Amino acid sequence: MESFDKYLGRVFDRRYKINKIIGIGGMAIVFEAQDLVMKRTVAVKMLKDEIANDAQAVKRFVNESKAVAMLSHPNIVSIYDVSVKENLKYIVMERVEGITLKNYMSKRGPLPQNEVIHYTEQILRALEHAHGKGIIHRDIKPQNIMLLKNGRIKVADFGIAKLPNAETVTMTDKAIGTVYYISPEQASGNPIDQRSDLYSLGVMMYEMTTGELPFTADSPVSVALMQVNDTPRRPREIDPKIAPGLEQIILGAMEKDPERRFQTAGQMLRYIQKLSSSPDYVFKPVRPKHETGETALREGEKDGVKKKRQSRTMFPIIFGVTAAFLIVMGISVYYGLSLMLESQRSNSPKTVIIPNLVGAIYDSSLDAQLDRSIYNLTVIEKTSDNYSRGTIMDQEPRGNERRRVIADKQKCNLTITVSKGPETVKLSDYTYMNYLNVEIALRKAGLICDVKKVESPTVDVGYVVKTLPGAGDTVKVGSTVVIYTSIGASYTTVQVPDCIGMTAKKALKALKGSTGELQFQIGKCEYEYSNLYKEGEIVRQSKTPYSTVPKGTVISFVFSLGPEKIDPPETDPPETDPPDTDSPDTDSPDTDPPDEGSEETTDAETAQPE
Repeated sequence: MESFDKYLGRVFDRRYKINKIIGIGGMAIVFEAQDLVMKRTVAVKMLKDEIANDAQAVKRFVNESKAVAMLSHPNIVSIYDVSVKENLKYIVMERVEGITLKNYMSKRGPLPQNEVIHYTEQILRALEHAHGKGIIHRDIKPQNIMLLKNGRIKVADFGIAKLPNAETVTMTDKAIGTVYYISPEQASGNPIDQRSDLYSLGVMMYEMTTGELPFTADSPVSVALMQVNDTPRRPREIDPKIAPGLEQIILGAMEKDPERRFQTAGQMLRYIQKLSSSPDYVFKPVRPKHETGETALREGEKDGVKKKRQSRTMFPIIFGVTAAFLIVMGISVYYGLSLMLESQRSNSPKTVIIPNLVGAIYDSSLDAQLDRSIYNLTVIEKTSDNYSRGTIMDQEPRGNERRRVIADKQKCNLTITVSKGPETVKLSDYTYMNYLNVEIALRKAGLICDVKKVESPTVDVGYVVKTLPGAGDTVKVGSTVVIYTSIGASYTTVQVPDCIGMTAKKALKALKGSTGELQFQIGKCEYEYSNLYKEGEIVRQSKTPYSTVPKGTVISFVFSLGPEKIDPPETDPPETDPPDTDSPDTDSPDTDPPDEGSEETTDAETAQPE
């Protein structure tokens, strides 16, 4: 990092003032800079000096700027400017405050389903936008996905993207992405399209849900071969708690054959959105399409042996002319009959087989499938405890019944009854789920949502702290549920006062500060002897005076007991002769032992001057 310090404080092209280093990669270094023209903070990605003259590195660098310059999407890191000069090659991009999805996964381990869906949905929206512009990323991996503090996803690093109608970094330029996430066609060196990005996203979803990569080996080549040939363990074999629908989407994205994969990001997004609204939904398996039919033998051939052609004088010529005449006549007759039959057919009834719609979800997609030139559709909504909201629970006519109609003149009446859901809803435990997904689920259940933002030191920003009514409560359809969503912890800081030498009363006042509200939590209070501080004064405190700490920090104190008292050493009484029992003063009270206060009195007397 020391070699890059020389750029700090410099202004590139009289516009971008370099503030600090925020990241170093294999090819480039990223600075935080100030755009002096637009008055905004940006990120400047500059090629390292040692590879700035490498043609392939520069090609990849320029490729990234071209790719992202074509895109404008809230889930893609924006590029504002690019400069490729002899001595300075850099890209100016949006400054993203966050961490890579890879780092986040390393800290959290397997992610809950609602998070996987939330992140995948945003990535798919970014890919749908890029693919719509003809750009294939080719290096989708969690290291290239930025996660912002508010839960938003940003797709980054289009360095090896495939651009439409332009020279891009090719496979020979090692543009195969990270081997753990590449598609089988990338690993095989075959042509790729947008479905390759969806495979890589499927691998990412596998890792997010299980905490494991689907393929690992001792060498990159071995992993690449596994991508082509091996079948991954089913995610539910690793963790049975993974929803079947989520496993279906992951394995559908990771199909080896691109034809069996999701065909577009938009198609995969619809599946993800369905799972977002119905987390336990199980998709119907799609049967693979196979080519049918037999290869006919060529006319005049059998078992690879051609029959000998025969020629009989003028017969072939006469036969050919006659056949041509008959063919022309046949075509003329056929054309005339076709016109007659078409006229009759337009007025003849057509047999329609009524589709079986019971159990299907009535939405715009299903509505579009019903040909309005044939069906006159009527939709009736009813509450139901047995069918979830939006599910078709009855129809008339019944499925597979036949009706005869005349196209554009007569229609088949079709009435479907759609469930409004139960009259009451039992609330699930929505804590730690993304509040957007919770709001969608509750609204689909017929409830009104009121989102309130609260501080929480334990719940991530944008996730649900609690609901009111709470988990397990039963509420009526149409009632309001308050969703308390986290805005993160409060990080108010305070300065630690110097309480050394204060009494408990004065220290308490200092801990309250000018607000009069206690800014700290009182911890342990211990006591010890001290020759420096009077009894009751504070000798030590657990937090350094004048340091800055979060409000509510625990602070402990040690109080003085005053100087330690030292008792005089014990001494034996002086030896004296026993009293003379024959003395006439034997019974005199002066010979009685002195009482406890006599010694003190004697000392007092001897202390007086003579």
